[in-house]
Amino acid sequence: MPIPLRSDFDASQLRALARKTKNAAQARRLLALAAIYEGGTRTEAARIGGVTLQIVRDWVLKFNAHGPEGLIDRKPTGQPSRLTDQHRQHLVQMIEAGPIPAVHGVVRWRLVDLIQWLWDEYHVPIAKQTLSREVRALGYRKLSARPRHHAKSDAAVADFKKPSRICRPPVAVETGLALG
Repeated sequence: MPIPLRSDFDASQLRALARKTKNAAQARRLLALAAIYEGGTRTEAARIGGVTLQIVRDWVLKFNAHGPEGLIDRKPTGQPSRLTDQHRQHLVQMIEAGPIPAVHGVVRWRLVDLIQWLWDEYHVPIAKQTLSREVRALGYRKLSARPRHHAKSDAAVADFKKPSRICRPPVAVETGLALG
């Protein structure tokens, strides 16, 4: 026995909603359910939607529970963040205070140093890319110094530079010929 659809909607209402929506997937699902309201079979609705019967059943369950908004694809939640608000607050304090060379062994914070600190302090394993995203979300940017060759000599650079020639305006030379 198929699961019945809600009784507060009908086929014409679903078709009107399908025309108004900007979400193509929702419109396709609404049209498939409108076919069921008109007395069509679930197989016909699956053909209209371009899906299987199981997916039509899932659409019916979502539609019955949440109405037309239930047919909109939502972004999956994904894994929860490994850092809590307390971790983030303490991380901000550490970044703002800066490292103490005698205690932390570094003169500036790098992501790998912060990862190690998080592990030592909270036993939270976190990837470099993830911590980079978290630090960026906290309003900090990665700063990196411009690379400099270890054997660069400022005196050699100054000697290598060539003085520019002085630009003089072009001088008209009289040839004795008349233009004209």
